[in-house]
Amino acid sequence: MSRVAGPAAVVAVIGSLPWLSGRDPALSVLRARSAEQEPTAEALAAVRRELGLDVGPVALFGDWLGGVLRGDLGRSWVGGGEVLPSVLSALGVSSALMGAALVVALALAAALSASTFARGARGTARARTGAAAAVLAALPEFLLATVLLVVLSVWLGWLPPYGWQGARHLVLPALALGLPAGGVLGRLVDDALPAVFEERWVVLWRSWGCSPRVVGRAAARRALPAVLPQFGLVAVGLTGGAVAVEVVFAVPGLGRTALGAAEAQDLPLLQGAVLALVLLGLVGGVLVAGVRRRMLGQALRDAALSAPPPVTVPVGRLHRVVIAVGVLVPAVVICWGLLREPLRVDPAARLASPAWAHPLGTDALGRDVLARVGHGAAATLGVTVLVCLCSFAVAVVVGFLPGLAEGAAETANAVPPVIAGILVAAVVGPGTVGASLAVGLVSWPPLAAHAAALVRENRAATHVTALRALGAGPFWITTRHVLPAVAGPVARHAVLRLPGIALALASLGFLGLGAPPPTPEWGLMLAESLPYLERAPWAALAPTAMLLLLAVVAVSLSTLPRKR
Repeated sequence: MSRVAGPAAVVAVIGSLPWLSGRDPALSVLRARSAEQEPTAEALAAVRRELGLDVGPVALFGDWLGGVLRGDLGRSWVGGGEVLPSVLSALGVSSALMGAALVVALALAAALSASTFARGARGTARARTGAAAAVLAALPEFLLATVLLVVLSVWLGWLPPYGWQGARHLVLPALALGLPAGGVLGRLVDDALPAVFEERWVVLWRSWGCSPRVVGRAAARRALPAVLPQFGLVAVGLTGGAVAVEVVFAVPGLGRTALGAAEAQDLPLLQGAVLALVLLGLVGGVLVAGVRRRMLGQALRDAALSAPPPVTVPVGRLHRVVIAVGVLVPAVVICWGLLREPLRVDPAARLASPAWAHPLGTDALGRDVLARVGHGAAATLGVTVLVCLCSFAVAVVVGFLPGLAEGAAETANAVPPVIAGILVAAVVGPGTVGASLAVGLVSWPPLAAHAAALVRENRAATHVTALRALGAGPFWITTRHVLPAVAGPVARHAVLRLPGIALALASLGFLGLGAPPPTPEWGLMLAESLPYLERAPWAALAPTAMLLLLAVVAVSLSTLPRKR
């Protein structure tokens, strides 16, 4: 039911966008069609009659839904062409880009978890800082896309910078999307493997003389089902959430199509694009669920899964050094920046390079970057941590209803954050509150899917079955056994999503839906400095470095000694 109700609710809300926003859709369509035409009362009335806006949102949505059931998505309000061919064309482009980016992500995830996999198979596992995965996961996609374009296309001339004409045009956007996604997946797999290698059957297999290859293959089959839903969510997220990358490389994908339709209030095209994304998310979720059930096999149905024994993973000196440096450097930068003026404009010092007067240089308006980094810490970190905590709480609660969580997560994950931001801004208005709510609405699905997968596996564990046989009640089993086993991995997953939440807030701010200029917010600073990246890279590198250090510290802290 959740896989049916979710898409219906999303498409219905999008169908109400013109009435939710308070903006006259006839005026938006008229300006999108011809910016020179005078918006007279007669011209606006003609557009309303043509589009049928006078009948209201319910009747308009009913007409559109009836067309969908007949295979007709209507005609674009702006261009006049049929929506279905446009959506299918954009879907084909986004699917090709998703496939290439997913190959990059999977290859990178395998490389990041290879060391843990090899050591665990040999019985010599140890804790890792996860710094490499954290840095990759925290890389801003739009910044990475811009850097790749400047270096590989403009400077070296190896690859085409724009357009969509062949396989060569796939490389740069696939790298920009696949590297951060691979960092997330690699870290999740790396976190799931050590606990599996401590399960009793692994000790038994080693005592029988099984080779590390055999043990490793079986451990991978046991560890992957818990994180497999993330692979499906990442794949769909690469399709619809690639708006910024598609804009940078002028890729005519589904995310960019949806964004353009939302900005022009081209309702039929927006509904068609989002419907395609949601259906893609549901298909991906069904396929992943089938593969996961097949991997777990009869053990899941018979509640015969094993649970890892409690172990303490040792932490080396390098791990503690990484944490110390990651905490000390941002603390010094923030405290130093708080002593300076973040809004003072010095036209004579525009894009000045780092010097004693401006240790981190200045931005395009001549404002001190160090001061803006320091004063932006509270706004950036405070809102990001609050959204992350709320997403974690919702995910854990919803995760204990796996049937609801999986369908709802697949639907919400398919909606790009930018589209969610536009919908929320239409209701509550643009600003920090609206942007936070929008990002929160699309941040919980990966965590909820992870929690739901862990809940299913822990409820099917043999020790839980034994507790039921001994008369333990559901509440006691849930709070004492299932919840602790679920909360830890999901909390570490939530920490890994911190930089992504900060960047999602930044992208909404860049579109005028979040923190407005001249707020010294890290993401907004990053977005404002992108046009000057080649001339003054320090303006973008400073907030990026802070986000990367945030990711490294958060992930490193999550891998300190703990009971598994």
